[in-house]
This record gives sequence, C-alpha cells and structure tokens, in this order.
Amino acid sequence: MSVQERKQREQADRERLIVATARELAEQQGWDAVTTRRLAERIEYSQPVLYSHFRGKREIIGAVALEGASELAAAVRAATSAADGPRARVTALARAYLDFAARNPAVYDAIFQLDGGLAFAEEETPEPLKDAFAALMETLGEAAGNGVHPGLFTEVFWAALHGLATLSRAGRLPPELAEQRVALVVDRLAVL
Repeated sequence: MSVQERKQREQADRERLIVATARELAEQQGWDAVTTRRLAERIEYSQPVLYSHFRGKREIIGAVALEGASELAAAVRAATSAADGPRARVTALARAYLDFAARNPAVYDAIFQLDGGLAFAEEETPEPLKDAFAALMETLGEAAGNGVHPGLFTEVFWAALHGLATLSRAGRLPPELAEQRVALVVDRLAVL
C-alpha cells in the first residue's frame, strides 16, 4: 500500500468516525448537542483536524443525511421485497418508512428537517437522496393508478408518511392507532 493510499484510507476512517460520533451524539442528546468542540473531544482529534474534513456542523449534518438516506432506501427495499403482492408491498413500505423515522429520529431530522446544505429535487441532488426517492417510487409507482404520474404519486404518498412520522414523534397522534393510519393511507391513496 502506498503512502498516498494509506493517507486516503486514514482520512476516510476519520470522516466515518466523525459522522458516526455526530450521529450517536444527536440520537442521544439532539442536534443542539452536536458541536465541533464536543465532536473533537469525543473523537480525540483537534478541532482543526475536524475542520479539515468538514467545514462545520452543516456539512456534518449533510453527511449524516446521506448515510441515513442510503439506510432508508435499503430498509424500504428489504421490506418491500419480502412482501407478497402490491398491497402488501405498499403497506410494508409505509411501515418500514415509519419505523425508520421512529428508530432514527436524529438521522430522520438530518435528512428531512435540518439544513445539511443538500439539494433536493434538483439535478445536483446527491445520489443517496435520489436513490431513497427511487426506492419509494419502485413500489409506489405501481400504486399510482391510471393517468397519475408515478413521481407525483410518490411525492404525495411520501408527504403523507412524513406527516405521520412527524406528528407521531411529536406526540400529536395516539400511538395505539398507528396501524389503522397506515391502512387508511394505503387504502385511500393507493390504487391496487
């Protein structure tokens, strides 16, 4: 291994450590607790080393968001591939999405609520975000119905799931009705 390859590997390892530590701290204490000073202390590197990888908290949030989007896409694909039939796939997608949001609140916020400096729904949208949307559309496209653009339907279904995830996390919806909400969204929106 060349010196250059070793340095690149070490740099990538430090970046993964920074992102993992930021994510862990955010999941435990919220994003307000994630500061470059606290991250530097936790990873036992100086703040200048941290800044040599990320220009600040915004870029770290963006890195967490990209990692989380890849995980969300994988969770949705795993859930839908195990389901039998269109209705079961859409229901599995909804459950996987809501479960991801509930299990990873800080990551979910990084993807959808916080400013990580990422472009959405644009040409320069990073590939992990495009892939997360594609994972939704792979299943939801078949549930759009005649004459409805699959991308538009996916946006509307996604918005419904995002609303459920956000309101549930805020304690605005009774948890005992979660399954009925999923069934209602699937029954009312999906044409199966």
